[in-house]
Amino acid sequence: MLSFSSKQRYFLYRGATDMRKSFDGLSGLVHAHFDHALLSGDIFIFLNRRRDRIKLLMWDVSGFAIYYKRLERGTFELPQFSTDQSSLELSWSELVLLLEGIEMGSIKRRKRYRKRA
Repeated sequence: MLSFSSKQRYFLYRGATDMRKSFDGLSGLVHAHFDHALLSGDIFIFLNRRRDRIKLLMWDVSGFAIYYKRLERGTFELPQFSTDQSSLELSWSELVLLLEGIEMGSIKRRKRYRKRA
């Protein structure tokens, strides 16, 4: 079962992804464009060109798992990227906003305690 929590790290790939890619194709993108270990338990997020489909790839204890969502209407919003970044780390709350279609630029965050790594 796929489950996501605030303890995991989430990395969004900036480029458009061919949604026909499955485990091996997405793993190849992770090796080529991310500086993070594929088997770390981190979640890798991919969007298609029209941004109406999203895939999340993760390593579970015994193998890879993919979460795939197709929107019937609307698009997923990309967070702000710097032009030289090929990927961006998202927080758990940003992932939830992305999946629910909430515009991230309109969100005002209140102060909260954050443990430093």
